[in-house]
Amino acid sequence: MRGSTVFQRVSRAFHDHPSLSKLLVVVTVSGGGLVAYAEANQVNSPQITNVSEVDSKKKKVIVLGTGWAGTSFLRNLSNPSYEVQVVSPRNYFAFTPLLPSVTCGTVEARSIVEPVRNIVRKKNVDVQFCEAECIKIDAKNKKIYCRSNQNNNLNGQEEFVLDYDVLVIGIGANVNTFNTPGVMEHCHFLKEVEDAQKIRRTVIDCFERACLPTVSNEEKKRILHFAIVGGGPTGVEFAAELHDFVNEDLVKLYPGVKDLVKITLLEAGGHILGMFDKRITAFAEQKFQREGIDVKTGSMVVKVSDKEISTKEMKTGEISTIPYGMVLWSTGIGTRPVVKDFMMQVGQANRRALATDEWLRVEGCDNVYALGDCATINQRKVMEDISAIFTKADKDNSGTLTAKEFEEVLTDICERYPQVELYLKSKQMGDIVDLLKESKGDVSKESIELNIEEFKAALSQVDSQMKFLPATAQVAAQQGVYLAKCLNRIEECEKNPEGPLRFRGSGRHRFRPFRYKHLGQFAPLGGEQTAAQLPGDWVSIGKSSQWLWYSVYASKQVSWRNRALVVSDWTRRFIYGRDSSRI
Repeated sequence: MRGSTVFQRVSRAFHDHPSLSKLLVVVTVSGGGLVAYAEANQVNSPQITNVSEVDSKKKKVIVLGTGWAGTSFLRNLSNPSYEVQVVSPRNYFAFTPLLPSVTCGTVEARSIVEPVRNIVRKKNVDVQFCEAECIKIDAKNKKIYCRSNQNNNLNGQEEFVLDYDVLVIGIGANVNTFNTPGVMEHCHFLKEVEDAQKIRRTVIDCFERACLPTVSNEEKKRILHFAIVGGGPTGVEFAAELHDFVNEDLVKLYPGVKDLVKITLLEAGGHILGMFDKRITAFAEQKFQREGIDVKTGSMVVKVSDKEISTKEMKTGEISTIPYGMVLWSTGIGTRPVVKDFMMQVGQANRRALATDEWLRVEGCDNVYALGDCATINQRKVMEDISAIFTKADKDNSGTLTAKEFEEVLTDICERYPQVELYLKSKQMGDIVDLLKESKGDVSKESIELNIEEFKAALSQVDSQMKFLPATAQVAAQQGVYLAKCLNRIEECEKNPEGPLRFRGSGRHRFRPFRYKHLGQFAPLGGEQTAAQLPGDWVSIGKSSQWLWYSVYASKQVSWRNRALVVSDWTRRFIYGRDSSRI
């Protein structure tokens, strides 16, 4: 009894004080060692409160979604002058980069999820959570209309309205089917934890059905043909995970059908992993070819039936059919209905995502921000403001710019228009003299004096460096952190603006614009090999990159509980293999 009491006290202490779990060190061994450590930052998270009476002085912030953007925002918001209401149909955050691992049992689903109420607690910010879906945004009256989650005991019948002062939209995106017939009815997707669990059950079902004595060999081949549509990171990683699952675990349990299994990866473009370095693309294609994964590039899916996929060869236009047992559709993202409706309200009906400015504010709205996959930053072009920039720089109103006047505003120009800095770096230019040499030839700094036309000519090419941000967890997480830090310092920045000059107005912007910092990307290729592309054009492929992948993904979990569970899952898989039970 005494031992039980001690255990209960220790357990309660870890539950109430998550930072104590930092004392736990986890080591995994498989041809090497790894210690994963990172700051969980739990003590800085907002607090769930059940107080019904709201302080009228506090601004109401509504956060839609508990994905990467919404969760990063909540974890970093610390301004007590806000009362936060979170609305999401799921009451947890999911570490989506590990969803392909969940599909094959490498990692368990509960290991990569963390309840929202655990994340947003123990801080002086009031946070309430509603498990509901936002069905309409009324920006004019600053209201959102919500419906209770379809899967809970209210059966989606409970509807309510919430007012807001600040709205943060981070609800992600749907899958993009490109209106291909049969996709919604017959394909699997990999956006949510439930999708990964469904895929896992379907894979086991295919093997069990193929083992029935009444099934012919032709039908077995069809049932055990797994097709993946889309050669991006998700499709490639799932193909690699499935190949490892089949060859390391299932062939031992289903020896009678092991030679009938086939995995096909269909990609409409010329290569898989098109967003990666060409060295990684070539290595991945060669590796898959050696391991028997059939990579069909230049094949566009035009129709999916209950047993066959119809594809069109991009070069010849020839239509062919491929029988399958399971198909995963992973070809990009589309807009959610509530976002489409909102875009029509704010005059963005023809866009694929909500357009925001460089401070993540939705264009055409006050105090509405959009983060992550549902939004895209509409970076302003330098040439649209070139006259205003010239006027602001020409302090003596002489009609010309000297080198000194240009240099005084160059930092603000680079901060306000990031494409300028990218252009200077791409051309290996150090200062204004290098920039002007391209348009005027050899010039000295002392002799520089530009009129408006020469100024336009010098900056005419910089807008070519404008780039859209990728729809990745990394981008969404950084946007959430950025917006939270802005709201934390809003009173201070109202008095002392820290942003660049307002070239089309007076004074300075309150905040610096959002800047995405690319930290690299991984592409697990199976067989304990991963391709890593890190900043500085650094590429690594092999087992060393796999251990780097383990370390990074363990450290990026949102809690120490998740870290312990994920690392223990990896350890269990090394020792015992993956579980093939259909649960």
